[in-house]
Amino acid sequence: MKKILSLFILTALSVLFVQSASAQLLTDTDALEEMTNLTATTANLGDMDIGVLVAGIIKVALGLLGIIFIILIIVSGFRWMMAGGNEEQIKKAQTIITNAVVGLIIVMAAYAITYFVFKYIPFGGGSTMGSTI
Repeated sequence: MKKILSLFILTALSVLFVQSASAQLLTDTDALEEMTNLTATTANLGDMDIGVLVAGIIKVALGLLGIIFIILIIVSGFRWMMAGGNEEQIKKAQTIITNAVVGLIIVMAAYAITYFVFKYIPFGGGSTMGSTI
């Protein structure tokens, strides 16, 4: 079961984070600088504040923790359904569900604290921080 769960998580993460890229040799430095500026402009990285970047990273991390919560609930529910009356398996499933719910409460509290900090404590961007989280 652990191997299947690990394989599922590895596959999901590889689908989420692996992107195709083409590499080519650029000897023309002007073309390279132009491509870099175009990429930075397209991605809105030119005038990004560090607070906005940190808020985005925290948002992604908390989102991934939410996905992990859903996976834990599904796996433990499946374990509970397949227990076949085995009290030990049922107790394990209940423990996983309980721990997952406690973890979700902690993640939600972290999100609330992060939202408050970036909304009401200025990091150079003022009120624009609140809209990023």
